[in-house]
Amino acid sequence: MTRILAYRFSAFGDVAMTAPVFREFLEQNPEVEIIMVSRSNFEALFADIPNLIFKGVNLDDYKGVFGLNRLANELIKEFRPDLIANLHDVIRTKILDRIYSAKGFKVFKINKGKEEKEHLTDIWNINKVQLKKTVERYADVFRAMGFKVELSHTLRPKNIHKSGIGFAPFAQHKGKMLPLEKSYELVRILSQERTVYFFGGGKNETDLLEKWEKEIPNTHSLAGKLSLTEELNKIAELELMISMDSANMHLASLVGTRCISVWGQTHPYAGFLGFGQSEEDVVEVKDLTCRPCSVFGDKECFRGDWACMGELNIQKIVEKII
Repeated sequence: MTRILAYRFSAFGDVAMTAPVFREFLEQNPEVEIIMVSRSNFEALFADIPNLIFKGVNLDDYKGVFGLNRLANELIKEFRPDLIANLHDVIRTKILDRIYSAKGFKVFKINKGKEEKEHLTDIWNINKVQLKKTVERYADVFRAMGFKVELSHTLRPKNIHKSGIGFAPFAQHKGKMLPLEKSYELVRILSQERTVYFFGGGKNETDLLEKWEKEIPNTHSLAGKLSLTEELNKIAELELMISMDSANMHLASLVGTRCISVWGQTHPYAGFLGFGQSEEDVVEVKDLTCRPCSVFGDKECFRGDWACMGELNIQKIVEKII
């Protein structure tokens, strides 16, 4: 049995995208075991994946080079890995790489394609093309080790009764979020035919969604009420999910639920469309040559009017559901 120690600590959606890759890789390579090291609160993302052990860590306990050296030694002592997979490639994991390399381990790391993404998001670049999908970049790490893995890029729906629509109207950055008045109007339309369940987190989001629940019939706010496991189970029961380019899209992929995704500053071309989700379910303003202007949706609007979200017609979302 070959044991691979893999690490990725953030962001939530990017960590979630590793799970379907692990599942298919381990199914195709049953002689391999993966130790996934990440933040403790992400453990539910990796439930029920055969031959995978999740190791949650609190990074505040391992600050600086000395702290990371202690973490590396603890992981070696506990798991005795054969190979190291850096699926993050940030300063912290680069330091871990050097520590493991110095100890004689073979380290393989993700190629994020930073230069390609910078070119893609250059607003003066009018020749936009699809870049390699992030899940394939994860799989490439294992291919570099000498393993074969062919990703299916298909959803695996749970064999359960599905009903209702999930709606996650928030994102970390303004450039990835539909204006709230548009989201409100969308819910008002959808709730006439289907039950709509709201997903969100944090006090401000929870308070707003509870307000919407009171104002719009046939809606239920689940914000702040569910553990991650419970949230995944609920998304699995939905007929479909509506999400921004955010973590909820990837949670839907994990449990095999179709997701209609809304994109503004960002674009599926950067490789972050949810695993198995259809490009036909992408909703965007297509005729803006400045899109995409950001990989993460965290830039100020070049035009100043946020047209990528402001001009998006919610009827395009409604039409994909009917």
